[in-house]
Amino acid sequence: MIFDRKNLDNNTLIAIYKKLLFPRVVEEKMLILLRQGRIGKWFSGIGQEAISVGAAMAMQPDEYILPMHRNLGVFTGRDVPFNRLFGQWLGKPSGFTKGRDRSFHFGSQEHKIIGMISHLGPQMALADGIALADILAGRKKATLVFTGEGGTSEGDFHEALNIAAVWNLPVIFLIENNGYGLSTPTDEQYKCKQLVDKAIGYGIEGRQINGNNVLEVYYTISEIANSIRSKPRPVLVECMTFRMRGHEEASGTKYVPQELFDDWQDKDPISSFENFLIAEEALRPEWIPYLRNEFIKQIDPVIEIVLNEKDIRPNIFTEMGDVYKTTSRPIFKLSGTSKVIRYIDAIRDGLMLAMRKYENLVIMGQDVAGYGGVFKVTEGFVEEFGKARVRNTPLCESGIIGTGMGLSLNGYKAVVEMQFADFVSSGFTQIINNLAKTHYRWGQNVDVVIRMPTGAGTAGGPFHSQSNEAWFTKTPGLKVVYPAFPADAKGLLMAAIADPNPVMYFEHKYLYRNLTGEVPDGELFIEIGKARVVKKGTLATIITYGYAVHWALEYLSNHPDLSIEIIDLRSLQPWDNATVIESVKKTHKAMVLHEDTLTGGFGAEIAATIAENCFLELDAPVMRCASLDTPVPMDKGLENQFLGKSRLEKAMYQLLNY
Repeated sequence: MIFDRKNLDNNTLIAIYKKLLFPRVVEEKMLILLRQGRIGKWFSGIGQEAISVGAAMAMQPDEYILPMHRNLGVFTGRDVPFNRLFGQWLGKPSGFTKGRDRSFHFGSQEHKIIGMISHLGPQMALADGIALADILAGRKKATLVFTGEGGTSEGDFHEALNIAAVWNLPVIFLIENNGYGLSTPTDEQYKCKQLVDKAIGYGIEGRQINGNNVLEVYYTISEIANSIRSKPRPVLVECMTFRMRGHEEASGTKYVPQELFDDWQDKDPISSFENFLIAEEALRPEWIPYLRNEFIKQIDPVIEIVLNEKDIRPNIFTEMGDVYKTTSRPIFKLSGTSKVIRYIDAIRDGLMLAMRKYENLVIMGQDVAGYGGVFKVTEGFVEEFGKARVRNTPLCESGIIGTGMGLSLNGYKAVVEMQFADFVSSGFTQIINNLAKTHYRWGQNVDVVIRMPTGAGTAGGPFHSQSNEAWFTKTPGLKVVYPAFPADAKGLLMAAIADPNPVMYFEHKYLYRNLTGEVPDGELFIEIGKARVVKKGTLATIITYGYAVHWALEYLSNHPDLSIEIIDLRSLQPWDNATVIESVKKTHKAMVLHEDTLTGGFGAEIAATIAENCFLELDAPVMRCASLDTPVPMDKGLENQFLGKSRLEKAMYQLLNY
């Protein structure tokens, strides 16, 4: 291995060596503790330290790095206190996640480090969003994100590279190619000769370097970072290296041929650099055990303190309270004037006012810029706010949702439009495992609203008509709203954008141009989690939301003699069970009505809550009316049969005559 010191003096070389040696000493200590049974799991990066250390040194302290499991050198290189790291690994109170997650699954805004989640790949789109925020703010910064050779097979890798390439984002995508994804060798992982060639397909620059040479890593990343700060663009860097331990210690290494170990042992990043420093007379051999001993003396007392730290005391109120970032409805004053407008225009109005109110708000989605979106919700927005803030995106839902989260991590707000709610399945991991869990895991808010044009009634068929809110209502950390009226559409959208938590905003396509209503001018914020009693009554309560509210109103218009109370939930997570319970205790009968399919629909949650809280007050079983348990058909007749509206008359007759 050839090291080129260039103009680095001996003191700088020794400083680099210390940064390289420290994570190795820590790792060796972790392996001892694992064998002693004092810790339960460890993902070793022994043999790969030069990449983490060299790359971290090359980045400016206020530039974001998104590392992975084996990048201890990033954390130590950013001077993250060792007691907090060790506390994190043990799930102690001194860690970063209050015992809620392990390993390096956390972030620290103080150190500008955003950790990974177990689903390999999603962090790369976050890097895109972080870099985009820097571009929009006029900051000349670079962002560094790590992945492994296995992660390059994930769709998130391709989406993130494509977004960064199309938008010229200053991101360094660093691949640690250590030869194995767990036990799968590279010849079973990809067909190309080298991963750096993937850069060609995205029209970006690619470099392949020796990942075990700390100076080569440092020089390369420094050069690239300096270049992309002034001329923003992504660069793919493949670092060739080898993992000397298993995927994690329980995995073992029997699947790796011994000759590979022998070959790479000679390329060990620590011993190779030591030999170079000794030859350069920058390091004396007798200093090596001294420095190791000094590091051991630093970490051993900390280890004992943290091991003896009291375990986290479980508290239900603390756990529940940390799922969402606490927020309150913005203070505002109604204008005193209003106008009758369409449902779609109320959404446009709320979105327009939010864009004016929050200069750090960015709208992203397919065709949302000049075209105005397929439903024309954002038509004309580019003329006022420009293409920097109203951004057409490549066709990649996961990547764009992750980019939205990255924007939020770096001080921006994001509204992401799904062209159709059905397409959100392509971004499921980002929503369910990244956006939803982040505040609970390490206290970071995720200021992202995902607009979901939803529902049937337009003969859109199985892939453009689903009412899929139940995919998200069971996921702690997400908020879910589903307005039925124009005023609610505006007020809930503005509240969602103001909210620092991720919000799924369902807007019914059929109502866009088929429903009008009086909407206050100016700012309007409706509290998320509060239902509205649309009609008061005494015979029974219909609990509903979205398009189904209008089914209930139509039913009442056909039966003006019936005194039926209608509750529009408006919000499904959190939902206003107190208003529902109060109403059912008054009317003694309940019908839960929604457009989604019956089995597993959110209505089951409502029915269960009523049964648990109103059992002694009920004069009939809680009944549900919903759509058939089939995909949504395209033919109009079949679609009408599918929708729960076709069975509401019969269901209400059974309830009222029970």
